Parts: sequence; C-alpha cells; structure tokens
Amino acid sequence: MPVTSVTKDPTALTMTVVADFPAPVERLWDAYLDPRQLELFWGPPTYPARFTRHDAAAGGLSHYAMTGPEGEVSRGYWEWLSVEAHRGFEVLDGFALESGAPNREMPSMRMVFTFEPTDAGSRVTTTTHFNTAEELAQLVEMGMEQGMREAMGQMDRVLADLRTFAADLPTSTQVLSDTQVRISRVISGSVEAVWRAHHEPELLQRWLLGPDGWTMPVCRVADRVGESYRYEWEKGSDRFGFEGELLESVAPYRSVTSERMIGLDAPGSTNELTLTPVEGGTLLSLVITYPDAEVRDSVLATGMTDGMEASYQRLESQVLTAA
Repeated sequence: MPVTSVTKDPTALTMTVVADFPAPVERLWDAYLDPRQLELFWGPPTYPARFTRHDAAAGGLSHYAMTGPEGEVSRGYWEWLSVEAHRGFEVLDGFALESGAPNREMPSMRMVFTFEPTDAGSRVTTTTHFNTAEELAQLVEMGMEQGMREAMGQMDRVLADLRTFAADLPTSTQVLSDTQVRISRVISGSVEAVWRAHHEPELLQRWLLGPDGWTMPVCRVADRVGESYRYEWEKGSDRFGFEGELLESVAPYRSVTSERMIGLDAPGSTNELTLTPVEGGTLLSLVITYPDAEVRDSVLATGMTDGMEASYQRLESQVLTAA
C-alpha cells in the first residue's frame, strides 16, 4: 500500500497522510493536475470521482462528484489557494450542492499537498486542517481516513500507466455525463504560447482550420467578458461558422464561452477551456456542455475530434515551433 503513515493531531486539528511511490515527482505531480488521472484515484474504488472542472492555479476551482454503488452522488469542490510547480499546492476542500456551489451545512477543510523526491521515487504528504475538533471527529467518523487509504491504493496503477496519458497521443474525447464531454490533448508548447494562439486572430487563422483545404476568412475574437466573437470557415462554395460570447476569462489558464452555429435556430453549447502545464507541454482540457444527449451525440458523430486533432497538429507545427 502506498500510504506509509496517518497521523491525527486533535490539538493542531490536523490529519496528515504520507504516501510513497516508485515514480519521479514530475509523474506524481501530473497525476494530480490532470483531471483524467486524478479522477482514477481521488475517490475510493466504490465511489469513483468525476471532475468536470479542474483549474490548477491560484484562484481557480475544481468541481467533482463521487458516485456510489447504488447511484448515490457526493459532490465536492476545491478552491485553489496556492500552487508551486512540483513542490506543492493548497486547496480549500468542501462538500458541494448539485449546482457546484459550496454546501455551507457541511464542514470544509484546508488541504496542503507537499511533493518531494525520495531515494525510491517520490512522496506526497497531505495535511488536512480542520476548523474544530468536532469537525475532525465528524469527518473521521464519516470514513475520511479509510477513504483516503483506499483512494491512495489506486495510485500505483495510475502512475505505472505511461501510455494512456502520454504527451504524444492524439486528441481524445471522454463522455462525462448526458450533456458533457471533455476534449483533451497535450500541446507541445508553454501555457502562455498556447493561450496566445487561442486569442490572437492572426494566429487562430493559421491553425484553427480543421481538415486540410479550409480557410478562416472571419475571425473576430472577444477580448473582454461580455463581448461577442464570430468565426467563419470556407472551402470552395461551402461555408459555416460559430458565434457566441465570452463568459469568463482568467489568462492564461481558463476561458468560458457560449457557442452556437450561425444561422441555426437551436440551443448552443458552453465551452470551458483550461490550460495546465504538464510534462511535455500544456494539457488542453475543453469541457463542452450541450443541451441534451441527442445534441451531444450528433455533434460527436460529425468527426469533431478528428478535425480538432488536425488543427492541433497544425498549431504545433506551424505556430508554436515558429514562435
């Protein structure tokens, strides 16, 4: 078992869990920052987690839900307080309502994750700070210690998997729910460079083209929250486009936009773009929320993922390598 010690201090109101792994710090760090990997071990085996938001930067938020064997759902959130790459991060962890808002009727806790190399690999020390002795006792009674032991027990398998989340893999699509999918790819470039490539019109027109043969004659970018954007593509006599509004923007790691097809009188989608530095470049995560499962499936059936992969290859070869 990876967990080597669990120490509860009722005076300091802390519980400290130490776990050791036969993997370098960088590999362990990426397992926490990549939501695809984190959700494979954050919940116990009988309560697997699903992260629908994961902003690994100070001021960011994470939203997750753990589903039990009878379909019961426990929701939580992280409020990111600080991040120091490959050294540690600190979050406020708490229970959440279905909307994602904090459940103020349940306790929250401050969690400090510290990463360090060891002779055999690496170690993560998780120190949970409780507000009162009663909250510490309540959460231990609810099974927090056992849950963390079981969760950590799944990490060896995740860390040993060097291919599923490798940086050289093509764009992947993961269905998160009836209305949500997550598009993921590691881009060979810095977070700042990838952010610029998504927000500067002259760069967008060089790579955001999908399959070969298309051009992007209209590229109006929204620079501020509340502004509208409009993108149009053309190939011969074929032409289509999307428009929407910029809903949130925290450069250089998160932006949220609405999106609807031009000329189509139908509900649109919401796109949440998150950029995270990982080994090999920048992890691009795009969580798309559709109005229903039928729309979700019809969009995926168009070959959207393949078109995005063609664009990301162009981004790496024609934009980022020339930067």
